[in-house]
Amino acid sequence: MSTPCKRGKPVGSRKSGGRLKGTPNLVTREFRETVNELLRGFADKIPLWLDAVAEGDPPVGRPPDPARALDLLAKLAEFAAPKLARMEHMDDMGGGRAPATLIEIEFVHAQAPAYLASQTP
Repeated sequence: MSTPCKRGKPVGSRKSGGRLKGTPNLVTREFRETVNELLRGFADKIPLWLDAVAEGDPPVGRPPDPARALDLLAKLAEFAAPKLARMEHMDDMGGGRAPATLIEIEFVHAQAPAYLASQTP
């Protein structure tokens, strides 16, 4: 019986080789560029296709499905504007989360200006 050998670097050691941290993956970038070119090429037809999905096609037997049309639109939007990562704001010293800021909104009913109040229909 042999003991399994440990492979890889010890925990906490520095990264070496491969892409540097923060360097974009070229394949991912090329894929996104290709998808964006396709979306630009079909930009005039996409609303028609989404309408066809939302309104359905009764002669073919396809029922209206507006929820699916919205889902498709959301999936297309991710390529144009990828989802944003959640960010936490740190205090000035970098030692934890910044305190929340309280914003109070007070609704005030505006009085009609005098020149409008004097005019009656």
